[in-house]
Amino acid sequence: MDQNFVLAIHGGAGTMSPETMTPEREAAYHGGLRAALLAGYRVLEQGGRALDAVTAAVMALEDDILFNAGRGAVYTTDGVQEMDAAVMDGRNRAAGAVAGICGPRNPVLAARAVMEQSEHVLLIGDGAMRFCREHGVAFVDPAYFACERRQEALRAELARRAAGGRDTRDDAAKHGTVGAVARDRHGDIAAATSTGGMTAKLPGRVGDSPVIGAGTWADNASCAVSATGHGEFFIRYGAAHEIAARMRLAGHSLAQAAGDVVAELAGVGGSGGLIAVDAAGNVVLPFNSRGMYRGVVRADGRPVTGIYGGEP
Repeated sequence: MDQNFVLAIHGGAGTMSPETMTPEREAAYHGGLRAALLAGYRVLEQGGRALDAVTAAVMALEDDILFNAGRGAVYTTDGVQEMDAAVMDGRNRAAGAVAGICGPRNPVLAARAVMEQSEHVLLIGDGAMRFCREHGVAFVDPAYFACERRQEALRAELARRAAGGRDTRDDAAKHGTVGAVARDRHGDIAAATSTGGMTAKLPGRVGDSPVIGAGTWADNASCAVSATGHGEFFIRYGAAHEIAARMRLAGHSLAQAAGDVVAELAGVGGSGGLIAVDAAGNVVLPFNSRGMYRGVVRADGRPVTGIYGGEP
């Protein structure tokens, strides 16, 4: 085993503007990102697998009410929460995903159960919920997910629409997602993504996070990707797989492929960003929105986080 292991995470793109970000809130976001990085780092530092590291990191973000996944999930127009998640193992392209669920404390564990305990890749709604109960995925009381801040965001968005507002809301309302990618000591890579979707989305809407090749991808032959953004665009352009294809078929570097895809998405209205790692341990975190909650930790154990421009 070598020492070239790395973990990158994101907590959503778009973000509130620097002018409205209080020092206390900014510190809380950085703290949440660091906690998630360290959760994944502990797995990698002990020689654990990339798949376990990305799962641990995403679980930490799902447990943090600041982020739009798990406990902090946003609400649909019906005032309910519908969560999506996916995991993918770069060793063999094994993948699992769930969509439209609410009940499992950590949707990423539900996705992993689908991958490891079924013959399927994606389960949705009631069927996914039944599968999770039958396979020992931990559930919590619905009150665990209740979030006044998210309910207020829903009320504000519905009021804006009722007043005749069109699609002028802050793009942070569309981009709430968390994710992680990692390269372990064995040279293997993996990705995991989890989200509550978009505030005031239609019931039954599924974004890119659980769509393998759109918001989540991992293959040792190319890269691991977790995306965050206006999911419909990431689905239509197969964003995560597009990066991998450019690396495998056109010989592009990770930085070139990921940067070009994110820039091209911006050109068609697809705001957002992504994190990606390759089997050599190279990491990129491009975004075309005002910011992206993100972080990286390497073998030295020093977590580096960012929200707007600059490092990492």
